[in-house]
Amino acid sequence: MLSSSDCFRSLISPKPTDFIISGTAKFAFPKPRCCFKAQNRIFLRNLIRASAESKIRCTVPEREVENKRLNKWASYGGCIPAMLRALESVRDLDEALKPWEGGLSNKERTIILKEQSDWRRAIEIFDWFKRKGCYEINVIHYNVLLTILGRAQKWDLVFDLWSEMQSNGILPSNATYGTLINACCKGGLNNETLVWLGHMYKKGVEPDEVTMSVILQAYKKAGEFKKAELFFKRWSLDTTDGPERRKTYSLYTYNTLIDTYGKAGQLEKASEKFSQMLREGIFPDVVTFNTMIHICGSHGRLEEVHSLMMMMEELRCLPDTRTYNILVSLFLKNDDIDTAESYFLRMKEDGLIPDIVSYRTLLYAYSIRKMVGKAEALLQEMEKNGLVIDEYTQSALTRMYISSGMLEQSWSWFERFCDNMSSECFSANIDAFGENGHLSLAENAFCCCLGRQKLSVLVFNVMIKAYGIGKKYDKSRELFDKMEKYGIFPDSCTYNSLIQILSAAGLPKKAVSYVRRMKEAGFVSDCVPYSVVMDSFAKLGELQMVEDLFKEMTSFGISADIVVYSILIDAYAEVGDVQQAVKYVDSLKRAGFAVNLIIRNSLIKLYTKVGLLREAQETYELVKSSDDSPDVYSSNCMINLYNDYAMVREAEEVFENLRNSRKANEFSYAMMMCLYKKVGRVGDAYRVSQEMQVLGLLTDILSYNSMLSLYASGGRMKEAVKCFQQMLASGVKPNDATFKTLGLILIKRGAPSSAIEHLEMVRRNDAQVGLKEWIKALRALVRFDDSNLTIGGMLMGRNKADSCVIDTYTSELGSMKESVTLR
Repeated sequence: MLSSSDCFRSLISPKPTDFIISGTAKFAFPKPRCCFKAQNRIFLRNLIRASAESKIRCTVPEREVENKRLNKWASYGGCIPAMLRALESVRDLDEALKPWEGGLSNKERTIILKEQSDWRRAIEIFDWFKRKGCYEINVIHYNVLLTILGRAQKWDLVFDLWSEMQSNGILPSNATYGTLINACCKGGLNNETLVWLGHMYKKGVEPDEVTMSVILQAYKKAGEFKKAELFFKRWSLDTTDGPERRKTYSLYTYNTLIDTYGKAGQLEKASEKFSQMLREGIFPDVVTFNTMIHICGSHGRLEEVHSLMMMMEELRCLPDTRTYNILVSLFLKNDDIDTAESYFLRMKEDGLIPDIVSYRTLLYAYSIRKMVGKAEALLQEMEKNGLVIDEYTQSALTRMYISSGMLEQSWSWFERFCDNMSSECFSANIDAFGENGHLSLAENAFCCCLGRQKLSVLVFNVMIKAYGIGKKYDKSRELFDKMEKYGIFPDSCTYNSLIQILSAAGLPKKAVSYVRRMKEAGFVSDCVPYSVVMDSFAKLGELQMVEDLFKEMTSFGISADIVVYSILIDAYAEVGDVQQAVKYVDSLKRAGFAVNLIIRNSLIKLYTKVGLLREAQETYELVKSSDDSPDVYSSNCMINLYNDYAMVREAEEVFENLRNSRKANEFSYAMMMCLYKKVGRVGDAYRVSQEMQVLGLLTDILSYNSMLSLYASGGRMKEAVKCFQQMLASGVKPNDATFKTLGLILIKRGAPSSAIEHLEMVRRNDAQVGLKEWIKALRALVRFDDSNLTIGGMLMGRNKADSCVIDTYTSELGSMKESVTLR
């Protein structure tokens, strides 16, 4: 099977072969494997020359040509034009056809039926033929009437006419089945289309090429691409001449096949059919090129798109508006707006008028890129051409103005359209205002919707969401409770949205009432609403509520999924309850779930929290041996545990893995620094501290305190004071542990304990004054460059005095407690 590139590079067989077109002109294919551009130029030049010699025109569907011919009454000749005019002007059939009554041939009756645009009139004429005993009604007449009724989608009459054929002993022909299949396919009855195909095969009737193409379309619409391919292969095999001989196809069939493979995502097969088509001397039309350009572009093959455009030029197959629309869309998807714009301009230069799709595509691209000027210029052009903005584009432009900070323009744009907005468009605009935090504008848009009586459940849903984003939780609940007043009932999305909002806000007690109301309304089909609220209770440490909700959920016959078990296990891991956590691990396994990475991480957290070294190591090794490598959180837990047990080698192994994978964070470094200090490897501790500072990983109070402690214990007073200076300059607030370490520094420099107690008393009474006193004490006892150790320098860093910074260290300094954050 050829690859996509092979299909474009090797369009011909290895051995040059004379190829006959219409039995006259001959030409030889060029040698294979030449470059795509050069090969196709030679190939197409020969193809065009052969076409000119044999006076071949580009193939078009025969049915389309026939329909155009039949539409011209004058071309029928004889009495037919007069008959058709009489039938159009005279309602009574006896009077209209009186001059020709009794002498109408089968062909004339067929043409008369075909030319009826009104299915009612066609039935009247068909019944008139049947009433006149002198006329024979054959399968062709039935086929014509089936076509007319199918086009009108009068399915009951279609099946009645089919039954009438059976009762009258008129055997359906290939064309009859083709007519029924085509009618059902165009009417969107894909299942019925395939039923007729099965009936056709049972009767031993083989589909013709047109019917085959229609069936392919039916499979394509149903998304049954594999069945489409199998059907085509079965149909295309010529059993009379052996399996290697295949039927030849028209342009229409090739276009259908290429599009079917394209919709199935099979670029290589689409390219093969395109190549086969060229080898057989069939000129591709603009539909073929549009399809191939879209397929190649969708697969990121922009070079092949360029080659296809060159082929169109070689064949003098002019691009249409759809061609340019496809090109604009493809390059926008590749974030190449300049090229997209160039094709839009080229479309107009080629004398084509951009349609609504052209403008909407480019306008949407401008809106999401906040290109306000270009969007507004394009809008003016659309208005000049009388093109209407669709609601999707309208809401996209509202978002453009909002995200560009142009709130007045966004509201003016909204007001311009609000009188004629649908409920869906109102919801999109409300959502645009609400998502960006402009709650008052969202409320105003909601009021406009209310005043125009366009409320819907979707409008309420996005307004509730807007209140959630704006942290107006009571208003979101009030709006929910008012829905029924307006005759709108909440759906599952409404409930889920409100439950998510309240749970995320740490209000699970309020959220749980809506879970129960949702259950009463019959919208709870799985454990998701319960899991959201359970997770919120777990984060608040209310494990009893988590347990109660789990029991309530299971009592209703709602099965827990792995997320629910993960919540339970993690909740008990957080409080160090090994027994309960393991209990739910066992329950999870009994329910048929595998222990995943999330649960193993929770268990590592649990085991390290309670100091179960062996269990933690075993679980960590399981994570390492799985497809998922340990995350930084679990690894930090292990480093922390090894720190407690002073297991340096094991901690170093974990730390090095993190560092090599560039996952090591501030906590990883801080714990290793503490471990080295703990075991007396001060040099390694200093090395880690320096690396932390170089990497910019010194941001947390725990890290600063650990580094201060390291310097203080080693008597490196200048480094300790510099670290304290850096802490204040970076905006990290010192806590009790910080000042405890600083006190140790002062005591080592000879300060009495009573002086330290005095400093702490002053700090507790007034944090701002206390901080100044600490700095004075450090200046007095530590030999350090005064220019760097002024109050301004201590707070701001070198030469960056700012009197406002010290005000940030207020009364809360004395009450702060050190917290260890593993993540």
